[in-house]
Amino acid sequence: MTKAPDQLKPHDFPVEADKGSIKSQDGKPIAETDSEGLAHDIADRLNTEEYLREHDKWSA
Repeated sequence: MTKAPDQLKPHDFPVEADKGSIKSQDGKPIAETDSEGLAHDIADRLNTEEYLREHDKWSA
């Protein structure tokens, strides 16, 4: 399985919500949403998932 060139990488985290968009920690736009609330929810979920993935990797 090959990785898509636009996949999120660990160095993109934590992601941030900025109005209706989601951006990587260096400010690169990742996605646009219909509302600010949705952007915050998606960013929170992505950050939580990445945190848990990294935690599992080091605790195994």
